[in-house]
Amino acid sequence: MKNLDQKFRFLLTGVALGAVAFVAPTIAAEDDKPAKPAVAKKQDEDAEAKEEKADDKAEEAEDEDKKKKEKTIAEKVKDMTELDGLFKMYQDPKNGSLMMEVREDQLGKEFIYFSHTADGVVEGGHFRGQYRQQKVFRIEKHFNKLEFVEVNPYFYFDPDNALSKAKDANISSATIATHTIDAKSEDGKSYLISVTGLFQSEAFDQVKPTPNPRLKPWERFNLGKLNSAKTKIQAVNNYPENTAVTVNYVYSNPTPMNRGQWFEITDARNVTVSVQHTLVAMPENDFKPRFDDPRVGYFLDYVNDMTDHGATPWRDMINRWNLVKKDPSAEISEPVEPITWWIENTTPTELRPTIRKAVEAWNIAFEAAGFKNAVVVKEQPDDAEWDAGDIRYNVLRWTSSPQPPFGGYGPSFSNPRTGQILAADIMLEYTFLTNRMNASKVFESAALGLESQDSQMEDFMASVKGHGRNCNLAGHLQINNMLGKTLAAINEAGPQASEKLVEEAIYYLMLHEVGHTLGLNHNMKATQARAYDEAHDIDKQANGLAGSVMDYPSINFAPPGEKQAHYYTVTPGTYDIWAIQFGYDPDLDDPAKMEAHLARSTEKALVFGNDADDMRAPGKAIDPRVNIYDMTDDAVQFAQDRLRLDRDAMGKLRAKFTTEGQSYQELRNAYLILTADMAWQGRVASRYVGGVYVDRAVAGQDGATAPYRPVEKDKQEQAMKLLRDYIFAPDAFQADPALFQHLAIQRRGFFHFTSNEDPALHGRALSIQADILAHLLHPNTLMRITDSGLYGNSYDVTEMMTDLTDAIFEDDSRGAVNTFRQELQVHYVKRLIGILESDDYDYVARSNAFSSLKTLGKDMARWRGDAATRAHRDHLAFLIEKALEVHKG
Repeated sequence: MKNLDQKFRFLLTGVALGAVAFVAPTIAAEDDKPAKPAVAKKQDEDAEAKEEKADDKAEEAEDEDKKKKEKTIAEKVKDMTELDGLFKMYQDPKNGSLMMEVREDQLGKEFIYFSHTADGVVEGGHFRGQYRQQKVFRIEKHFNKLEFVEVNPYFYFDPDNALSKAKDANISSATIATHTIDAKSEDGKSYLISVTGLFQSEAFDQVKPTPNPRLKPWERFNLGKLNSAKTKIQAVNNYPENTAVTVNYVYSNPTPMNRGQWFEITDARNVTVSVQHTLVAMPENDFKPRFDDPRVGYFLDYVNDMTDHGATPWRDMINRWNLVKKDPSAEISEPVEPITWWIENTTPTELRPTIRKAVEAWNIAFEAAGFKNAVVVKEQPDDAEWDAGDIRYNVLRWTSSPQPPFGGYGPSFSNPRTGQILAADIMLEYTFLTNRMNASKVFESAALGLESQDSQMEDFMASVKGHGRNCNLAGHLQINNMLGKTLAAINEAGPQASEKLVEEAIYYLMLHEVGHTLGLNHNMKATQARAYDEAHDIDKQANGLAGSVMDYPSINFAPPGEKQAHYYTVTPGTYDIWAIQFGYDPDLDDPAKMEAHLARSTEKALVFGNDADDMRAPGKAIDPRVNIYDMTDDAVQFAQDRLRLDRDAMGKLRAKFTTEGQSYQELRNAYLILTADMAWQGRVASRYVGGVYVDRAVAGQDGATAPYRPVEKDKQEQAMKLLRDYIFAPDAFQADPALFQHLAIQRRGFFHFTSNEDPALHGRALSIQADILAHLLHPNTLMRITDSGLYGNSYDVTEMMTDLTDAIFEDDSRGAVNTFRQELQVHYVKRLIGILESDDYDYVARSNAFSSLKTLGKDMARWRGDAATRAHRDHLAFLIEKALEVHKG
């Protein structure tokens, strides 16, 4: 076999060599031929030309055949349902697939994208009416594809500046989606693309929230994976100025680790979220942007001026409606197009008159801005052919959710290029009118009023712009109302008191949420506009109980010996009227008139501070006057009045809230409500310790003070004494043992299976005290006390911490320490040790913590008490000795 293979290879080699030998002489012979005559050459060229012409004709014929095979848009969609509008849509009646026609004149133009949740589940991060994304996009053609490109609207370049030629440098646009052109119109000026995937995917909007990495999978319900087979286009609505596509997204998870805590999730393996995507024509009108001023509080479209040389190179535009006078020459004129609100037909009929009256009350402010009947209210008929999700209608909507995400919510969306508000809704939850409380949550935080922000915002700008949508006034009012009803029952105020309270609360809620939809953000300083001695004089409240309806006030419940005035303000306040003028008065287009208008900001009734300034969270912000659950220009005294009222009410709870034949759930709720109010009033007072007043006025403005002024020493000391007497005192949380014995839940099957039904009395008291200590001993607070000593604060860290230590130890230093105080004292000592050992604190704070611990260590050795107290003090001495031992030398 080996010899045969060698012979075979030899034969092949010979054939190959022979072929080469044969060809080579032939090529050489061609080169040696004589040149053709000219006539022969001409004939050859003519033949080649004819051949090329024939080839061209063949190619043209081939192209013609190809064109005949390519269908036009008309041919492609002949069996589809046509929906004309901003973008002409075509839907296949058999499978529901969707195609979209884009005209040539729409390419390169800017449009606005807006999305909102039509329906969802709260645990999955969605609820009906939830406003989600707004963005600017354009459609661009790239060869045989159409691209949807999101535009970045946050930067401005002066077009007269040469730098504007580089405006796109290092500012990234985002390609949302790319689609192959399926067909063209006969004239070639329109393009057809398939958009089923565009809308059924999360290309435009991330529908599934990003899981919180701090929570384990079983600790929080999460949507599963998007199921493309089950996801479907639910509805397509097309109008001249917008195209709306509603999609039912189905998220599947065959093995969920958390199936949800509430009955709203039917089956955690398949959860549906319905989202409406709306493509909106960029408005083409004479709307003039109005720019932000920090003395007034509007929601904004944020823009950085990249060619401005100033210290604040911003062109932030306030959000406002496009109101234009019918008669520009008239001092007061009706608008060409009013702001029209529709009361959805889901609204309980008995509430509609109050709602209408409250919404129309905003016309007071618009009249001051030069408009008559600027706000109009209508009722949606039961046979209306339009849906509340249609962005052409601004709707007041009601729901009653299994797990209410809010009580009221008033979002809007705007044109990012101008700030013009394009649409708004107000969502209201029926739970606001009930006493529904989730008892399992009350012990966690709900009744304490602790509020959380959504930590899953996509980015910083989304967080900033989305903040206004996080209004929780209704939940705030519900807690206030439950407190008011509790105090009214104890004081035997009668049923009319509760009726008035609820009516004013609804009125206030509507005023507040409509205020948001007019562009106003929160004003958490507005209660400072009311003098303390006028809080209970209704004759002095014609202009409102506070400067603005955009605050989160405490309920204004009269203490013993005072007449009951308004529980809540029931008219737009002086600030509200002034702010609406700033946003809407056409006369203020004149810079001189605008300057004169803003110069009034130093008036007491026009004080302003929003959520960015409020001090509800420990260590956050610096001005104690910007807060929630406070009232009047002497919030510390108001808090003291309320705490006295709460303490008196605690002794009467069992008699007033025990009903024969009923469980003790109502009594338990009343206890939680009172202690929650104690928490908030103590929190309000605590913010005055180490606080700094902030003045937003500009330099040289009449009535302005220094931007930063430390709180007066006597006010800080008054606040500390309040905390000593009502929050840290030995009897602060003591009550009749019989009351504690009866704080029992009403059982419901196995609902308390995973939790302890014990009312956790010590835990609740300590959580309130610990929250206040978290602020007083926060690194920011202690550092600010030291810093502000350089510009006027005379209540230094040493004096403050001495007073605080005395408040927690001195009142029972010569006797027995009860268990409430034992918990508090151990917690306090551990906080001091934490300060001593933490690099987060400045050295002044750490030195004072060291000194306090040394003093307490000596005190524990000499103070006596019963056996339980001795054990407690030995424990404290051990903790202190161990901590100080580390720092010896």
